[in-house]
Amino acid sequence: MTDPAHLPAGASAPGAKPAPDARRTTEDWWRTSIIDMSPGVIRYRGYPIQDLIRERVSLAQMIWLMTRGDLPTPGQAALLEAALMAAVDHGPQAPSIAIARMAATCGVGLNSAMASAVNVLGDVHGGAGEQAVELYEDIAARMDAGADEDRAVQEGLDAFIAARGKVVAGFGHRFHPVDPRSAPLLALVDEAAAAGEVNGRFARIGRAVEARLTAAKGKPIPMNIDGATAVIYAELGFPAPLARGLFCLSRSVGVLAHAWEQTSQDVRIKGPIPRQYQPTYDGPPQREVPRQA
Repeated sequence: MTDPAHLPAGASAPGAKPAPDARRTTEDWWRTSIIDMSPGVIRYRGYPIQDLIRERVSLAQMIWLMTRGDLPTPGQAALLEAALMAAVDHGPQAPSIAIARMAATCGVGLNSAMASAVNVLGDVHGGAGEQAVELYEDIAARMDAGADEDRAVQEGLDAFIAARGKVVAGFGHRFHPVDPRSAPLLALVDEAAAAGEVNGRFARIGRAVEARLTAAKGKPIPMNIDGATAVIYAELGFPAPLARGLFCLSRSVGVLAHAWEQTSQDVRIKGPIPRQYQPTYDGPPQREVPRQA
């Protein structure tokens, strides 16, 4: 038996596992196909940053590249940019914007104000686009399995309502009788479909859902911004969870603008309602604290 103490430097005993390469183990601690970076070198998905700059690659194109792995066509990029642009802001009546402005009056700085806003973009406020993509994809899968469009839409809606409740994400609006952003976005999808940039299938599904909801309710239930951007994200092949992430990116622009504006208004500790109004109290009337033994 070989005495390990008498082995040449760097050699291993017969049958022993090779010692791990410490440098390789360290370098492989994080593995990513997104960025290749070393001193003097930055490549995103293989594209040198200097080339991306020289070719004037847009932010929308970069978002696609970073999340999808390659650059979009000009038509795809234009459609993505329209969806991102359309949802940047909805005023202080939107909880995320109001929270950003309130946070700014507390002196937390822009980054914390933005983080406060993004942290409330959940299933109810911010998640409708993701849910609408899920609904459209479910309907498309039912059609692929042999159901005709009417049956697929009805079954898809039934399943969605059973799982999430009667509010169908992407349709109707608590503020706008008709969302002014939806029709122009759908028109862009139609143009892209005519040019062969997208299929147009999810635009048809979205409109079919709108028609079914309107017929069921006996009044118009128009598609809103979340339903329209969900059509675009589904047409472009973005997975449903990325629809929420893309909305967060989009709304962050409005959040930044509002937080920055608020910092210039010289207001301290601004709450959710004017100070002359008090919230309604519905607890017990004034009472005595029991004497302690």
